[in-house]
Amino acid sequence: MNLHDRIYVAGHKGLVGSAILRALEAQGYNNLICRTRSELDLRDRGQVSRFFEQNAIDYVFLAAAKVGGIAANNDYPADFIRDNLLIQTNVIDAAYRANVTKLMFLGSTCIYPKLAPQPLKEEYLLSGDLEPTNKPYAIAKIAGINMCQSYNRQHGTSFISVMPTNMYGPNDNFDLQTSHVLPALLRKFHEAKELGAPTVEVWGSGTPKREFLHADDLAEACIFLMKHYEDSEIVNVGVGEDISIKELAEMIKTIVGYEGEIVFNASIPDGTPRKLVDVSKINGLGWQAQISLETGLRSVYEAFQKEYLIKQ
Repeated sequence: MNLHDRIYVAGHKGLVGSAILRALEAQGYNNLICRTRSELDLRDRGQVSRFFEQNAIDYVFLAAAKVGGIAANNDYPADFIRDNLLIQTNVIDAAYRANVTKLMFLGSTCIYPKLAPQPLKEEYLLSGDLEPTNKPYAIAKIAGINMCQSYNRQHGTSFISVMPTNMYGPNDNFDLQTSHVLPALLRKFHEAKELGAPTVEVWGSGTPKREFLHADDLAEACIFLMKHYEDSEIVNVGVGEDISIKELAEMIKTIVGYEGEIVFNASIPDGTPRKLVDVSKINGLGWQAQISLETGLRSVYEAFQKEYLIKQ
């Protein structure tokens, strides 16, 4: 991947896509191609085909997807499976037809079986039942991975798939109805502090354990793999250590400076009990995460406060 190659970042406004775009710019790549949702609807096959025909793309980072937390997945299951199947099918097929040099598909570790052994190894995919709360999303993502592998086998393409763990960072979604746990907690604790609320409710029991990877670390990993990885088999991207939701809530409480109490609502489903990825494969290739959770949280909270103040 040369500095002048035409690189398309699909989903460049989102958490992952924007981080990949920043990292590419920082490394000197100067022929970056992006389109907003209003400019290019990736669910529309005709629009996607014309875009690839007209732009002579060399490399694709497919970070565009419909994503959300437990509440969003539970409330809009049809939207999650439909939109993700359409987006990835259109982009992967158009990339093949346009003779793109290489494509990277962004999966997610939440598509591993609910009760898979920990830490999660790449070979555990499809080895058991999925977590019911995000099954439509998981099925769509699994289809995308298999599609990349199938195109490689039948058409000789170079399409690779990565499996990031739970993400956080700049440009995250802080909507309490659709966000993931970390940004939701940041907003909850911030607003409770501002309002002087005596308690903050945290969904679930607090016992599930999660791993959190800063989007800037993922972006570096994606560029590294685009340059150095050619295999059809998936690659986990994570930090290799996890934390309970209770511990996360307490860390965020400290960073925000909230002085009230934390109340856990055990009537809300916890989801997968634990989700820690085995990162020995990517570490063996020569990459490992650099940003600690506390450092990353502090930087994200600083950015959130600025954005929050702007919207007030």
